[in-house]
Amino acid sequence: MHGNQRLNREGELNTSSRRQLWINGLDEESRRLLEEDEAVFIKQSMSTPCMDVIIDAEGCYLQAMSGQKYLDFHGNSVHQIGYKNPYVIEAVYKQLGNIPFIPRRYTADIAVEAASRLIEKTSSKDYKALFVPSGSAAVGLALKIARKVTGRHKVISMWESFHGAGLDAISAGGEYVFSKDMGPMMPGSIKAIPYNAYRSLIGSTSKEAVAQFCLDYVEYIIQNEGDIGALLLEPIRATDVHVPPASYFQRLKRICATNDILLIFDEIPTALGRSGAFYAHQLFGIEPDILVLGKGLGGGVIPQAAVLARTRLDCAHDISLGHYTHEKPAAGCAAICATLNYIAEFKLLEHCNVLSAYAAKRSAQLFNRYECLGDIRIAGLLICFEFVKNRKTKEKNEDLAERLLYACLKNGLSFKLSAGNCIIWHPPLIVTTEQLDFAFSVFEKAIRECTGVLDF
Repeated sequence: MHGNQRLNREGELNTSSRRQLWINGLDEESRRLLEEDEAVFIKQSMSTPCMDVIIDAEGCYLQAMSGQKYLDFHGNSVHQIGYKNPYVIEAVYKQLGNIPFIPRRYTADIAVEAASRLIEKTSSKDYKALFVPSGSAAVGLALKIARKVTGRHKVISMWESFHGAGLDAISAGGEYVFSKDMGPMMPGSIKAIPYNAYRSLIGSTSKEAVAQFCLDYVEYIIQNEGDIGALLLEPIRATDVHVPPASYFQRLKRICATNDILLIFDEIPTALGRSGAFYAHQLFGIEPDILVLGKGLGGGVIPQAAVLARTRLDCAHDISLGHYTHEKPAAGCAAICATLNYIAEFKLLEHCNVLSAYAAKRSAQLFNRYECLGDIRIAGLLICFEFVKNRKTKEKNEDLAERLLYACLKNGLSFKLSAGNCIIWHPPLIVTTEQLDFAFSVFEKAIRECTGVLDF
């Protein structure tokens, strides 16, 4: 595939003719502001040109300048507790009036509380924390810990994975759109085959068979490469929601233990309840050596990320691992505590699992009605609809997926488009049954319109 085509297929087709048609259909004032945006911001794939101009974001909704209101199932995965959450706004406002900034070499009760509460949410409680300003930086810090502890610089990660946009993060990541034209990557990054039972390289759709094949290859790398210090992966890949069986993780943990390799889980978009568990790995009955968090950690208000590492890995006192200016971020820590308070008080994990079952039921109905749906994958409120031209051949239907995006936007539903043919829903955990009903109604209407289906 030509480079530019491949670049587009990694994510949203923001340079397509449909994007321009969409922009042309906006009101004059919105178009003017979009032109001003392009004039002052550096363009990049999946971001420019922007889609619309918003004037408000609250709860599950975005309000556009044009008057259009979007039920937002995208949110860059930061809106687990909704936009403009009152708990977070109040906590941050209060913290700014108290201690707005904690310089390095000092601490405060809010920083200790935030770290303690994230550790308390783990199964073993056997972790220590560091705060960082972004998920990409958190991944880099996790890799540094692994190098310091093991004395080895090589890391196994997965093709198609995303771990951030920094040079160290894209070296470990496996998406072409981030490494294209960047030249040599950080040495020591070795890619393995990601779990994908739908598009398996061995032709099998058996989750167990695919899991064992992928792990056989990981072991092959370890035996033939040597000097591996860490293995980095997303337990559930957020961009297309592939969910390995528990046996995959059990064997993965044994492989790492046998070879003295640190297991790093990147849960930046999937933690804080999106999977139905507070931390996604808790679905599989294991714990990583290092856990990376971000995105929704700041309650959709403060950019915030964190690294949790096993207590025994706290052995880098002679170097500066992060040394960030906002090492113990006062406002960010207040946002973390408020986010955890809100999740607990409103029982959002339980709510997520109830609505996940409902979404699975509605999704199964769509699958039975429309042959263009090749696969549907759900974990909690991480939802993927994969569109194909033919269920037997599984040929991707990228054109249909893009048309569905704009048809749904027109009717007030926003979501992510991934891998060219995958429509991804990451609704906030506060979403209601009524809002899910609205989303499925808009989605099915778009499918019928775009495929020419007249009746069931």
